[in-house]
Amino acid sequence: MSSAGRFVTFEGIDGSGKSTQARLLAETLRAAGRDVVLTREPGGSPGAEEIRRLVLEGEPDRWSAETEILLFTAARRDHLERTIGPALGDGKVVICDRFADSTRVYQGVSRGDLRGLVDRLHDLMIGREPDLTILIDMDPATGLDRALGRGGQEERFEDFGPDLQRRMRAGFLALADEFPARFRVVDGNRGIEAVAADVRRIADRSLS
Repeated sequence: MSSAGRFVTFEGIDGSGKSTQARLLAETLRAAGRDVVLTREPGGSPGAEEIRRLVLEGEPDRWSAETEILLFTAARRDHLERTIGPALGDGKVVICDRFADSTRVYQGVSRGDLRGLVDRLHDLMIGREPDLTILIDMDPATGLDRALGRGGQEERFEDFGPDLQRRMRAGFLALADEFPARFRVVDGNRGIEAVAADVRRIADRSLS
């Protein structure tokens, strides 16, 4: 088994099941003897978790898209410094629920034509892309119903409504076309085990 760390991200619209699939893949890889760090964005380090509360709670218009980009980039930088980078340096598999592609879609496409700003900040402050990105593709209406059904406090983006969900799905699929070397698209409109089986096959091919 290679000693090099591998960086895997899960992306998708709200309610797509990507968090569940990230957890299941982490459990599968650990059972196979891999050293795995399961993390999330925004968050994944103490400072980034504080920023998470700022951006995911409150009214939909609490922040402008430009302010959100700065907050997410700050959280991602702290996450990279304190969690992702050290784990990869130790040869671990890092599985992250969302990363820069979410910012490219949410703030860069869905809330304004700000993709260029997102990419410039990413190049300046992050400078790292995943080795593998698994996109769980989900019908937007179904995803929104699932997300709102969770009943938690972190519903600021779900509260933007179904039109944003449709635009986000289109944005994620466009990114998969833009970065075909690292993106793999999985149909999330199925049962959890069927989706997990596809994710395991992708991981086996990419992480062996």
